[in-house]
Amino acid sequence: MTGHADPAACARITGPGELVRRRILRSLEKRSRYRYVRPEVSWRDGAWQVSSPCCSRNVDADGGVIDIARLEPAEPAGPSPWRLYARDHQTGQWVWQASAARIDELLALVVDDAHRVFWP
Repeated sequence: MTGHADPAACARITGPGELVRRRILRSLEKRSRYRYVRPEVSWRDGAWQVSSPCCSRNVDADGGVIDIARLEPAEPAGPSPWRLYARDHQTGQWVWQASAARIDELLALVVDDAHRVFWP
């Protein structure tokens, strides 16, 4: 399934879906790179996906919206129920970066992004 799922579907998969989305957005406000753009967070294909305008124009010369990160709940939930992926814009693939028991641990990687893995 592509596109946005209804809020009830998000709640069944990740808990209170809108609360998780807002939690992600609040964390992203603390990022060090491209603080002046507003990322979007949406539920797509069984995961939370972060997209943002491409301010550096490294990926999209026109500054269009690009995929930044994907936060996927593991099924079944084990000791690391969340997985984090970064977008490889050359291949168009999501590349695994880390797994963690708490989504906050993964969001910290996206927010800090010292090596420009997420915010190219």
